[in-house]
Amino acid sequence: MKTKFANLASSLLVACLLIFVIVISCKTDKTDKKEKTDQQPVAYENVEKKNNDCNCEPTWFPHTQTPPPEEGKGSPFDTTSTTNCIFQQWSWQKFLWLTKPDNGTTVFENKLIQVSDLMIPVEPQSGLSLVLKDIEQAGSDGVLKTNPQFNSSISKSDTVYYSIHISDTLKVAADHFKTAILDGSIPHNNTETFPIGSLELKVSWVKTSAIPTDKLSTYYQTKAAIYENGTYVKSDVALLGMHVVGVVINHPEFIWATFEHNDMAPYYDWNTNTVSSPDEKLLYGKGTTSSLDGITWSGNQPKEPNKAFTLFEFGVPRTQGNGFMETSQKEPENYDNIKNLNSCVAAKLKDVWKNYFYNGGIWIDTDGLPPQKQADTIQKLAGNISHATKGSIAKGSLNLSNLTMETYTQTFQSDVHDITVNNLVNCFVCHNSENFNEDKAKSPLYLSHIFNAYLQHGAGKTHDEINTLKIKEFNEQFMKKG
Repeated sequence: MKTKFANLASSLLVACLLIFVIVISCKTDKTDKKEKTDQQPVAYENVEKKNNDCNCEPTWFPHTQTPPPEEGKGSPFDTTSTTNCIFQQWSWQKFLWLTKPDNGTTVFENKLIQVSDLMIPVEPQSGLSLVLKDIEQAGSDGVLKTNPQFNSSISKSDTVYYSIHISDTLKVAADHFKTAILDGSIPHNNTETFPIGSLELKVSWVKTSAIPTDKLSTYYQTKAAIYENGTYVKSDVALLGMHVVGVVINHPEFIWATFEHNDMAPYYDWNTNTVSSPDEKLLYGKGTTSSLDGITWSGNQPKEPNKAFTLFEFGVPRTQGNGFMETSQKEPENYDNIKNLNSCVAAKLKDVWKNYFYNGGIWIDTDGLPPQKQADTIQKLAGNISHATKGSIAKGSLNLSNLTMETYTQTFQSDVHDITVNNLVNCFVCHNSENFNEDKAKSPLYLSHIFNAYLQHGAGKTHDEINTLKIKEFNEQFMKKG
């Protein structure tokens, strides 16, 4: 009997030892595999799942090979539950694709159509396809000029110019919708939407002479025909900023993203309630200011010239003491995602575009809504889609602007202490579903101001008449926010 128990115990001991060896072997094998994996490039999507960081993707680089982001069926937006990160990643990848080298310039210069603010294709001038004539900012009619002391060798102020570029997809759809609305086959009030792939860019430029020679290499430069004193003149120009506005599946309101050169002006300091720079900047003269006068247009000039600054970094609203304002957008997730992406991309880029940064984007929450309900929501809410209060549908950077394009419309308040969640300003304040026209017709199509103007021009209105309607609508929105 003892022998049987001894044999059984011996067998059990051997079995346990065998299991222990197998377990240790498996763990060692997994460790070896992990070590081998760690020696290889790690996909950013896996890193994101591990530590919740929102980062750039390895497939975006090198910049010469950046693919366009996925936007339709099977894309990250083809879901009933989106994340903040996918909108930020789309914005950066789209910008990288648009700015990658193409036939001596960039994709956006070669592949998109430059149009006027009436959506009419711009004809090349003086042998150059980039034509710059527009200088007025939206709404305020403010004209942005550079700090004359930035390039002390000439001490001369230069005007900032703007160009508009659209995709073939948008142009074809706009032609169709304009014809259909004007002939009555589609009513002025409608829930039509632009197709996936529709894209608008607005780009800001300045003559390279405004920038010191030792800083020029940090700017993307090209040649343009600039309209001056009744004629077009060939000039070397530098790119300052870019709005990237595109339609993806489930987001007919467009994603509104914006980019800027990283050294043009300081930020407002919400700790000290001042703006300060020890050096001359392109848009800000050295020194300190404590008012909103540098970003407030009055008469025919800013109240305080050469003191333009950015009110909210990444368009994320702050409170006195630099806390995050309580809005419809969770923070600091949105802020951190933008910051992480900017750092990630800058570390990967080797060309001039490493000197540009993503200043934020805005969209609306359409999670779980079918396409018709998405369109109905945009049409019904009209100007209210801009609301940033808790529970509202606007998401992302809720006081979004571009320093070079909305310089004087970053806020409608006269004192920084009057800025609250109830009067924040973003793209949707003006870009809403209400028509410029007196009939106040509503459609998701009217979020595009150039389509809105294209439609009014097709109905027989002159450029001046359309601008009058734009200003009237802007003033109405201003009164709501004031």
